[in-house]
Amino acid sequence: MNRPTVVVAETIADAAIDLLRDVVDVDLAIHVDRATLLRRMAGAEGLIVRSATAVDAELVAAAPKLRVIGRAGIGVDNIDLEAATAAGVLVVNAPEANTVSAAEHTLALLLAQARNVAAADASLRNGAWERTRFQGVELHGKTLGILGLGRIGTLVAQRASAFGMRIIAYDPFVSDERAKRLGARLTSLEEVMAEADFVTIHLPRTPDTEGVIDAEVLARAKPGMRIVNVARGGLVDEEALAQAITGGRVAGAAFDVFAEEPTTESPLFGLPAVVVTPHLGASTQEAQDKAGLAVAQAMLGALDGEIVAEAVNLDLGPRVSDEARPYVELAQRLGRIFASFSYGLPAGLTVAAHGRDIADAIRAISLSAMKGALGVVTGHNVSYVNAPTLAARHGMEVHEEAHSDAVDYRSVVRLTGRVGGTDRTVAGSVMAHRGPVLVEVDGYEIEFPIAAHMLLIRNADTPGVIGRVGTALGDAGVNIADMAVGRGPDHGAMMGISVDEPPSDGLVGHLRGLDGILAARYIHLP
Repeated sequence: MNRPTVVVAETIADAAIDLLRDVVDVDLAIHVDRATLLRRMAGAEGLIVRSATAVDAELVAAAPKLRVIGRAGIGVDNIDLEAATAAGVLVVNAPEANTVSAAEHTLALLLAQARNVAAADASLRNGAWERTRFQGVELHGKTLGILGLGRIGTLVAQRASAFGMRIIAYDPFVSDERAKRLGARLTSLEEVMAEADFVTIHLPRTPDTEGVIDAEVLARAKPGMRIVNVARGGLVDEEALAQAITGGRVAGAAFDVFAEEPTTESPLFGLPAVVVTPHLGASTQEAQDKAGLAVAQAMLGALDGEIVAEAVNLDLGPRVSDEARPYVELAQRLGRIFASFSYGLPAGLTVAAHGRDIADAIRAISLSAMKGALGVVTGHNVSYVNAPTLAARHGMEVHEEAHSDAVDYRSVVRLTGRVGGTDRTVAGSVMAHRGPVLVEVDGYEIEFPIAAHMLLIRNADTPGVIGRVGTALGDAGVNIADMAVGRGPDHGAMMGISVDEPPSDGLVGHLRGLDGILAARYIHLP
């Protein structure tokens, strides 16, 4: 079996390259021109970039086999998420790789700004000894306003507390309880700007946050405030901030990121009260190593068909627990069984997760079930990313149900829907010693291990039927690997048979014609 090819377009840690090479073919396309990169993407199933490569619609279209794009870092500003999603390409990143480095750089800039480190350094090197000119301020006892109390904002809060700072924060997605555990008080953006002596920004750049610190907000800031931005350029109106500093409303700023990058021009660069660095927040050896390894691991997991927590363009709801992961994989198989057994898709598919261990993973389970079912009936490359879009295109509305209890098994995934005027049901569970098993098909209770080659046969519950089926398979040279029989509500029965190789269409047709056989369907799970 051919190994997938992953193109690495920018430098990542050697350990990450070694990890990839154990499983995939790595095409190092570092420092190649755009035309060369587009050509080399033709057969690639994975692409790893950092921030310099523009992964736009043109590049996505040049890679018809592409399944995963990995960003060795947090931001994905250089990736066209809409184009990737439309093509069914998963985008993953390394959200925790540079958190410590970014938090430490924030504190470095905070201190450098408060103590005029950069200006004093330049002055002394130019031959002046100006102690009075560069008098600074202490952090101790000051109020730090944190905009964005996520991973990095949390680390900054913890470190600033050690300096004796009082913490207030603005983050509409964080609870009061979580903020209190960090020793922070949640408040509005306006109150943060009005109360804080220092403000540090840790927000993502989105249409809602772009330009969030503008002239109007700065006009209401506490006189003498100092602002630090190690998050994303474009969150602060640089011209408005420069005017606020020149006018004396804001005492100074420290910026690592800018609206346009790379850049050597900004209204802030000419101001002595401003400390600037060229986007160094993640520029530590440790952060780069962690980012490369994290994105390589996410890439391999995604190529192996796993739902990865690092997905950017995929809403999985709460993090999928280790207990729930086997049920996510089970759901894809159940989706394929449902569509194969029913000869099509329902107008409405209900995906239900029963059991305390899997109820929170209903979104991931639902996506997996869609992926499996759609893979049977569509010629498209179905992925977790584009499954909802393809489901809508095929007229299938998906409903999700989560229940904390399950009957007979610890947890059960059940798919139900109406196809061709007939109500269909497929349910399965995961057993410690048997792996994924079918536990119900159309009301027939049947505990049967799910295999690559399966026959589902509905039959009259009369003597001799099982023998006739076994004889027919034996005469055709098809070996039975496993078998189970279950009874249903109509006094009929169902056989589940796994075989070592796929039966021919002629053999399946012969089985359907046997006395006592009501229906027979071969199902292949690749």
